[in-house]
Amino acid sequence: MKIDLNSDLGESFGPYSMGHDAEILQHVTSANIACGFHGGDPDVMEKTVSLAVAQGVAIGAHPGLPDLSGFGRRKIEIKPSEAYTMVVYQIGALAAFAHAHGVALQHVKPHGALYNMAAKDADLARAIAKAVHDVDAGLILFGLAGSQLIEQGKVVGLQTASEVFADRTYQSDGSLTPRSQPDAMVTDETESIARILRMVRDSVVRCQDGTDISVQADTICVHGDGVKALAFTERIHRALSAAGVEVTSFR
Repeated sequence: MKIDLNSDLGESFGPYSMGHDAEILQHVTSANIACGFHGGDPDVMEKTVSLAVAQGVAIGAHPGLPDLSGFGRRKIEIKPSEAYTMVVYQIGALAAFAHAHGVALQHVKPHGALYNMAAKDADLARAIAKAVHDVDAGLILFGLAGSQLIEQGKVVGLQTASEVFADRTYQSDGSLTPRSQPDAMVTDETESIARILRMVRDSVVRCQDGTDISVQADTICVHGDGVKALAFTERIHRALSAAGVEVTSFR
C-alpha cells in the first residue's frame, strides 16, 4: 500500500513569513507551492522550489484566488473563464522556476476557497481542469476525494489524485467542515492519526454527525503553517510507515 504526503508551502511573501517549509520538506513527498495570488512571491517561489529539489520532493502548483489579505480563503465570485486564465497564469509562473532548476511539475492543487468552490461547482471545476490540461496534459490534478474537481479532471482526460486531510473534519456530503465553524479542525494528534490510518486502510472517514462515508485516499494533506506542524508531519510519516504504508510521491 502506498500514499503520497503533501503540504501547502511557499506561502510567505514580502516581509511576512509563514510555515516551516525547510523542515516540512524533510517529511513530505509532494509540495504544493503558492504562485503569488494568495501567497508567495517570486523570491519565495524560487527558494521553495530550490528547497524541494534538494530534498527530492515532487513539485506542484498551488493556484489560488487573487486575495493576499484574505490568504485566498474568502469566497470570490468568478466566472469559469476567469478561473481558467488565473490557473494557466499561476501554473506557468511556477513551471518557469521548476524549469530553471531542471525539473518538471508533477501536479496542480487549487488553494483555499478556489479548491472548495470547485469541489461543488462543476463548471468551475471543469474550467480549472481544462486549464491544467491545456498547460500540460501530463500533470496530475489534486482534488478533494469525491468532489467535482476529481470528476471534471477525469472528464477532460487528466490523471487525478483524491486528497484527504489530516487535520480537517468532514460533513456527511464529503465536504470539509467550513473553517468558520469551531469544529473544523482536528487538534488532537492521536485522533488525527487514527483517522488517517482508517482513511488509507479502510477507505472510510467518520463525519461530524457520527456517520461513516467512503473516501478514496491517494494523497494526504498536512498543513505546514500550524504551531505543531513539523512534529505532526513527522508523526504522521512514522505512523504510516509503521502500518506498512509506503509514503511516496506519484513520480
